[in-house]
Amino acid sequence: MKSARELVDRLRAYQPPNTDLGQHFLIDDAMLERMVTIAEVNQNDHILEIGPGPGTLTQRLLATGASVTAIEIDDAPVLHLDEAFREEQNNKQLVLHHDDALTSTWPTEMTKVVANIPYQISSPLIEKLTQHLRNQESSLERVVLMVQLEFAQRLSMNHPADVGSLGLSVALDWDVHEHHTVPPHHFSPQPAVQSQVIELRPHDKVFPVDKRLLRQMIHLAFEQRRKKLRTTLKRAPRRISRIKGWHAQRWKDAIQGLQDLDVMDARPEELVMDDWIELAKKVEKGSK
Repeated sequence: MKSARELVDRLRAYQPPNTDLGQHFLIDDAMLERMVTIAEVNQNDHILEIGPGPGTLTQRLLATGASVTAIEIDDAPVLHLDEAFREEQNNKQLVLHHDDALTSTWPTEMTKVVANIPYQISSPLIEKLTQHLRNQESSLERVVLMVQLEFAQRLSMNHPADVGSLGLSVALDWDVHEHHTVPPHHFSPQPAVQSQVIELRPHDKVFPVDKRLLRQMIHLAFEQRRKKLRTTLKRAPRRISRIKGWHAQRWKDAIQGLQDLDVMDARPEELVMDDWIELAKKVEKGSK
């Protein structure tokens, strides 16, 4: 197996890393191996890797015997990967797509996503992962990503200051686990931020309210997180009509009937998930 540094150097023969595309390549072999271990990749898995770049993680995924679909947007890494993993492509263990992972179609049969992603696509990627998870044909079991430390903390919400709409929305579909932090010197070129490996596992929790209503309520409240709920929730969510049976007037009528509740004097970060669920139940009840 080639070292991560060797693969990165081979890619540089085609072009220097494009930091505009978030190309900060992990060059620590032990860290790469830990990501594969956390994901518990085995030969029965079909892995989606987003932004494989030099293939440092790709070769470790392939070494487990798993099938890998890799999506790379940049020309030079595609040429490099095509040469470095020609045998794996010929035997169909690796399928390489020159495409944008945010707009391309993902394989429905994939079981795990393991990737050192460009950090600027973190939020839209989580959204697309969640959309994929809701597909009844999805076989997705686990997601392991290298992300910016601050983003990881917002996902896990292990500290009160990190509670926000991102983490609460993600918690509606995923259990989030923080793993090891990775300092800048483990990358080439070095990013200006600390990084962290996170793991997302889908859960099958049943909510007593429509999750779409709950999600829109959370997003609306956190748009002005310093204001009290009685102020922020007066205006109907912009996409409320996408939920069957809901419209702006129905929302306003429901919120008007809740103005005497103590919770309406709270700010959004003061509520935990159970509080949001109870509030959403009251909104649903008050609108009937």
